[in-house]
Amino acid sequence: MSQSLHVVLGAGPAGTTLAAHLLGLGHPVRIVSRGGGAAVAGAEAVAADLTDHAQAATAVAGAAVVYHCANVAYERQVEVMPRMQEAVLDGAAAAGARLVVLDTLYPYGPTGGAVMTERTPWRAVSRKGRMRADLDAAYLAAHRDGRLPVVLGRSADFFGPRVFNSSLGGTVFPAALAGGPVLALGDIDQPHSYSYLPDVAAGLARLGAEPDAAGRVWHLPTAPARTTREVHQLIERATGRTFTVDVLDAPRPWGPFDETFMREYAELFYQYEEPQVMDSSAFETRFGVRPTPLPEAVAATVDWFRAALAARG
Repeated sequence: MSQSLHVVLGAGPAGTTLAAHLLGLGHPVRIVSRGGGAAVAGAEAVAADLTDHAQAATAVAGAAVVYHCANVAYERQVEVMPRMQEAVLDGAAAAGARLVVLDTLYPYGPTGGAVMTERTPWRAVSRKGRMRADLDAAYLAAHRDGRLPVVLGRSADFFGPRVFNSSLGGTVFPAALAGGPVLALGDIDQPHSYSYLPDVAAGLARLGAEPDAAGRVWHLPTAPARTTREVHQLIERATGRTFTVDVLDAPRPWGPFDETFMREYAELFYQYEEPQVMDSSAFETRFGVRPTPLPEAVAATVDWFRAALAARG
């Protein structure tokens, strides 16, 4: 078993899935969250406020690799995430660790449907997109300046086990198993990339294991884009049920996506009004991996939600 400590910041779906994957690789793992109650068997759970420099430094002490998967509510991101970045950079640098950052497609902004690669210009038009672009520029500058090794792994919209708060999550799979209606956003006949969370976790772990991958952005393994309507058809096939779809053609409250969330998400709604296609071929070629085929990933997600709902009664 490897004795190099791997520290995962954030106990949401991405952080817990990554922690479980790292444990499977034989690494000692520590999960850091504000509450410190992450339930991943075999991992150490630590509570910390990651905007506090002292707490962040203590949380990552002894780490060989730190994975930044922590996030905050949409309405607090512009205020909180830059402060969190500085504390995490300082703490990881003091520990002598490599830093792997889970990132989004927001810095690219609207592309007019052009396929997004790692060479796509950063032209964010939203506040949160510009904030993410500024953070990413600072991460890459920290690497260039020799402060610590940093690598960014970008993902499209998540789906998969543990994923509820997503456009392809809790408003889709449980309802599909019950026959609908499920939620969809924007134009469901546009191609849209969806990243399967176990592939995202495996990709982040691979970046953490490859020191020479640092200093740049990578697109994490993501299956070729299909339209959201086609993804719904895959879900129907996996559940054995047909369902109706409620399409939001504009950002407005629906179910768990309340008024506060939708007001904050409105500036990013362009992602569902134009093709949103991410190309991960650079990662796949460099590391010799392939994303899980979309039908297989959808079927596994349906199985997970079916079991989770049964367990909840």
